[in-house]
Amino acid sequence: MRRYSPRTLQAYLRWVKAYVVFHGMRHPRVLGPEAVREFLTHLSRDRKVAASTQNQALAALQFLYRDVLEQGLPAAQGIVQAKRPHVLPNVLSRGDVHRVLAELKGTPKLMTLLLYGAGLRLQECCQLRLKDLDTERCEIRVRRGKGARDRVTMLPAMLVAPVLEQIAQVRRLHMRRVAGGGGYIELPDAIDRKAAHAVRGWAWCWLFPGRSEYWHEPSRQRRMRHIHPTALQRAVTDAARRSGISQRVSCHTFRHSFATHLLESGYDIRTVQELLGHRDVSTTMLYTHVLNKGGLGVRSPLDMDPR
Repeated sequence: MRRYSPRTLQAYLRWVKAYVVFHGMRHPRVLGPEAVREFLTHLSRDRKVAASTQNQALAALQFLYRDVLEQGLPAAQGIVQAKRPHVLPNVLSRGDVHRVLAELKGTPKLMTLLLYGAGLRLQECCQLRLKDLDTERCEIRVRRGKGARDRVTMLPAMLVAPVLEQIAQVRRLHMRRVAGGGGYIELPDAIDRKAAHAVRGWAWCWLFPGRSEYWHEPSRQRRMRHIHPTALQRAVTDAARRSGISQRVSCHTFRHSFATHLLESGYDIRTVQELLGHRDVSTTMLYTHVLNKGGLGVRSPLDMDPR
């Protein structure tokens, strides 16, 4: 009812289940704040989870007690968020970015180029549809990004030709699936009822479709999913290892590098904020601490002329 994202739903269900199992399958209604505190302590002390993971578990239990069981978890009971450490984003140099890209090929390479060239999050890249790309205006419209917010970012000019080729391949694949009786696509909300033609319309196709279709029981249709995020995560991890880079590289590293390299090039921080889709500019300010010349552009005394 609150329209939380599917990933939030899955995470909350997972934590509520873990909480119930931890307390011997007792119903949460008979467990009080002490039980919640004991579970969070177990996560921190015994499982050594990160502060963000502990806070996610707390958020799930707060939702359970406040919105489902209608009994809150007051901070006065000692149930508070864990203090998260101040961690700087991991950013690659331009040279390291291209070394990793050189180890990629095919669809993973195009997806990684979009992560770096447009500042996309992993899920945003996986969930791109053909209709979200405007190759003439070199724009990408990100639908329902983090916080269910739309935004527009750039499509790098050098990626227009590869993207057009990818679109052509997806259209050919879609037509083959339609001819075979499939070709149905996952659609948001009630689009499949409001616009019946859209469920097989090529414009709604994923830019990066999965390898196979799945059976959707409610509609009795074989539907297409987008590529699974782990496919790109594995490809990036393997490419980083082959490139010999000592830093830890993930898909999100390319988004961090996108923001940092734009700021290094002199672009306004508000512009970078809009491209990244940050709600608050203070989030974007984090990248000023990892600029090539330091947060304030200060030169080290060792680099100054001794004269």
